[in-house]
Amino acid sequence: MTTGSRQDREPAAQQPPQPQRFVISFAGFNRPWAVWIAHRLEEHGHRVALQRWDPQNSPGIDQALDDLARSGSRVLLVLSERYFSAGTHTDEQWNTALRAVTDRHPDQFAAVCLTDAPLPSAVAVLEKTDLWGLDAYEAEYRVLRRLELPTDRIGTDSGRRGPRFPNDPPEIWGRVPRRNPRFTGRNDVIGTLRQALIEAPPGASTVTLLGLSGVGKTQVATEYAYRFASEYDVVWWVPAEDRPTLRERLADLAPALGLPRGAGSYGEQIRAVLEALRRGNPYGRWLMVFDGCDNPDDLIDLLPSGAGDVIITSRNREWAARHTSLVEVPLYARPESITFIRRRALRLTADEADQLAEALEDYPLALDQTAGWLADSPLPVGDYLVLLQHRMDSREAVAVSEDYPLPFPTALAILLNNVRENFPDALALLRLFVFFAPGPVPLRLLREFPADDVPEQLAGLINDQIRWNAALNKLVQFSVVRLEYSDLAVEEGGGGLETVQLHRMVHGIVRENLSEEEAEPLARAVRQVLAAADPGRPSDSRLWPRYAELIPHLATSGVLTSSNPRIQNFLLHCLRYLILAGEYRTCLRLSEETDLIWRALLGEDHPKVRELSYQYGGALRNLGLFRRAETLTRARAAQLTGERGDRDLETLRATSSYGGVLLCIARFEPAREIFEHCLATYRELLGEDDSTTLAAQNNLAATYRLLGRYQDAYDLDLDTLRRRERVLRTHHISTLSSGIACAMGLRLMGRYHEAQTRQEQGVKINTQVLGLEHPQTLRAEHNLGMCLRRSGDIPGAGLRLRTVWERATRVFGVDYPWTLMVASDYATYLREYGDIGEARRISEDVVRGYQSQLGLAHPYSIGTVGNLGLVLRAQGERAAALSLAEQALVGMRGALGDRHPWTLGCALNATGHRNITGRLEDALDLSRETLRTAEQVLGPDHPMSLSAQIALAADLRSVREHEEAAKHEDAGIKGLTRTLGPQHVHTVSAKQQTRPYWDFEPQP
Repeated sequence: MTTGSRQDREPAAQQPPQPQRFVISFAGFNRPWAVWIAHRLEEHGHRVALQRWDPQNSPGIDQALDDLARSGSRVLLVLSERYFSAGTHTDEQWNTALRAVTDRHPDQFAAVCLTDAPLPSAVAVLEKTDLWGLDAYEAEYRVLRRLELPTDRIGTDSGRRGPRFPNDPPEIWGRVPRRNPRFTGRNDVIGTLRQALIEAPPGASTVTLLGLSGVGKTQVATEYAYRFASEYDVVWWVPAEDRPTLRERLADLAPALGLPRGAGSYGEQIRAVLEALRRGNPYGRWLMVFDGCDNPDDLIDLLPSGAGDVIITSRNREWAARHTSLVEVPLYARPESITFIRRRALRLTADEADQLAEALEDYPLALDQTAGWLADSPLPVGDYLVLLQHRMDSREAVAVSEDYPLPFPTALAILLNNVRENFPDALALLRLFVFFAPGPVPLRLLREFPADDVPEQLAGLINDQIRWNAALNKLVQFSVVRLEYSDLAVEEGGGGLETVQLHRMVHGIVRENLSEEEAEPLARAVRQVLAAADPGRPSDSRLWPRYAELIPHLATSGVLTSSNPRIQNFLLHCLRYLILAGEYRTCLRLSEETDLIWRALLGEDHPKVRELSYQYGGALRNLGLFRRAETLTRARAAQLTGERGDRDLETLRATSSYGGVLLCIARFEPAREIFEHCLATYRELLGEDDSTTLAAQNNLAATYRLLGRYQDAYDLDLDTLRRRERVLRTHHISTLSSGIACAMGLRLMGRYHEAQTRQEQGVKINTQVLGLEHPQTLRAEHNLGMCLRRSGDIPGAGLRLRTVWERATRVFGVDYPWTLMVASDYATYLREYGDIGEARRISEDVVRGYQSQLGLAHPYSIGTVGNLGLVLRAQGERAAALSLAEQALVGMRGALGDRHPWTLGCALNATGHRNITGRLEDALDLSRETLRTAEQVLGPDHPMSLSAQIALAADLRSVREHEEAAKHEDAGIKGLTRTLGPQHVHTVSAKQQTRPYWDFEPQP
């Protein structure tokens, strides 16, 4: 060992050395060291080439070492156990090769060593220097000394960013699975993966590892994370088999990045994480791994963008159409299989490993499990192969997809028989695990097992920590399960075992092999565990992470089919959580399955079935499946009204649910009658401050808003907000919704500055509490974009509207009702301030979407046709624009009458179309009528009325009625100056005699 201080070793300044050429040979496992050494040598002015050591692709190690020497460069070998186990060569073969190559090429080979494990004895001829356990300064010093290079410029930095020192981990390292010390081969796959990430366009470095279950996708992603860790500041692993867990894990990155946790479940975490990754602040070099995402829709809206890299592992080839590159993970090549088997089972010879690989068709999961068993089993390989063939011939294997090699289920069946006969505790534990979903099982749930619900066969095991650990370790040894540990510090509740992960294929086969008598007590026990973990308050966003942890296990454990009332209540809480969290698709899928089961189990009229119908109807309504929602809710409301009367609380709830659907299909007046009756009855029965009464008041305000009664709606919304702030908490999801409604009401009444001020604060709080992608947060951001536009902040409005539109498209899809609403508003912005061609394309898509979803006679279909007419007018297609404007006016009159604000807006637009097509008298008549009605309905100072003043002045000028035109123009300008200010875009346009128009805005 070198002694003395660093200062003692600092030599006097030396002449710059002549640049030299080096080849660094390394095992893929040790790539971070090779890259770091190469960078340091390059900083000293030398030329370096990296050569991954792969003797399997060479005739032998003698030839491979000779090939290194033929480069003419000095060769530096980066030695570790992995360097010598890359093939199947013995220590003696290595000794012979090393002695021969150093004799033939004296002074050309040198070595550094990364391990203190025994290595072949001939390594001594390389005069290796040890690097393990050192800091960066000492490691660089030893490398330079071994290569006989000057050491006076250690740490020199040219400014070129290099890799991190391998002993220094990334700043953030999040729950990456433990590195597999037996990882074998896959160098071509990892190389292809790396190249795909490097060559991806900026901001789009996303690669999907695609392959069969059990082929090793997760292992490849894990190995990549370790090999290239020095390239990143952040490495974060996200289990992505289900969306709730995915979102929860993504949110966990926020505090690790030093970002605020926020007050709720995903809130500030998700918003801050995606924004921080996009901006590269505080870290620009990041790697996100989304493991096991077979449903692209679960992830696509949460994929980060920016300067980092994203890896997805999946069995679904649909990712090819989702702007990711695909890298296939195939079965092992035979040399890889042999090497892997011999690492896993040291007692096997190369020939025996070859025979086993042949029999198991090089399928990695089967090789891992079988070799793990044979490592400790006295059974000869030949006898095992006979047993395997016998079972295959007798068709004793469990049937699985034809995509998988036939021997796999047979090999697993043999392994499980061994576990059954020799390790009963391990078998009992494994059987319990399969009643949770495949993937991570939180062991915290099992540690909280209700004492009265422990099955008899598990009682002793669960209560004996030593037996439990022994059984778990045996399952790990056989590669049946994988353990994951918490990243948190011990003082934060971490530092210990957190989840056990069971492979999907193993899960399915073990589950199918259980009889009904064996399965039922285990499933019942797991259901009780899940129900005991129910937080009990799905409306409390602070508890959403705990619900997200439970959702994946509902179907697997039989929660949907349980007849236990406690379990049924737990399921209803989960469905309510999904609605409130905006997970509508998951809620719909579970509701559909549960509805069929409960109707058969409990009957149509059971209270639980009724309760389920509210969540079911909510999912249908929020996903735009209005006809199905109407059928479901109308039948339930009619049934309860007939049985209980219209003042029964259950009847009122069902009727309100039906009223909500009526609003969606534009039957506003029937909805108003329903909600007025519900509100009056709730006030009488429950009081004005009851949360149910306030929900009814909120519904009536929304109805008034859709009817154009903006002042009435605002008054109700403001009262609801104040009461909810008092009765509920200020950050309750319903209170936040009332805040958005108030801001929207202010905007619709023309009080733009007040609306913007309120909504800016509302966006911050909704994002903090609910998260960036929650539907209510998107609604708040959308309303803020509209407030900015009406207030005259045109750039801010455009950025906000486009961002919300893009996110809504990713989260919900292009035809989702809410996405169509945002797209419509963004298109009107583009028509006036952006790309008119894009405005037309989006407008046409919106019209088609609404007409297909809602029908031609729905006000949203009619209004967006009018918006499209404005686009055509801007493009010079006046006749076509007039036709659409008149069509919109007639349609809106028929749908809502002459006095609705939307009808008045269509009339305002029609006057402009008539004027520019020469129908001057018709335009003037309609302008007079529009102004008169607008002042009656909205008041003389509303922006619509003032716009009608300016439009009438334009039509009067066209027929040379200049005196009257001046009077209306002066009144309009004064009104706009008074209400909006002299510099507002509408005021300036009026002064410039630019004719006003009206944009139809679909409402949520």
